[in-house]
Amino acid sequence: MSEYRAQNQPEASIAIQVLPSAAGGEEVIRIVDKVIEYLKGTGTNAFVGPFETTIEGSFDRLWEIAGECQKICIREGAGSVSTYVKSFYNPKNGVWSIEKKTAKHHES
Repeated sequence: MSEYRAQNQPEASIAIQVLPSAAGGEEVIRIVDKVIEYLKGTGTNAFVGPFETTIEGSFDRLWEIAGECQKICIREGAGSVSTYVKSFYNPKNGVWSIEKKTAKHHES
């Protein structure tokens, strides 16, 4: 990577896993699906995995999004929510895109 990140290269990526407290597995899945729907609609590049969803973009925006994910769980009926976030922030050089990190593992 160059000393300065490319114009369209994201400066941060985060992986978000929400675990809402709700009655029954189907209800948990319904709430998590609402969070994923939100994440996919944020305009960030989103990659849904079996345990977490990874998004990339500006540092401040990503953390705003992570906070909203917790609020969605509560609005959807969870009594509480545990949220696990992994973050990588590199404002000077940017971060490798989701595609760069995963494409070779998902080729047909």
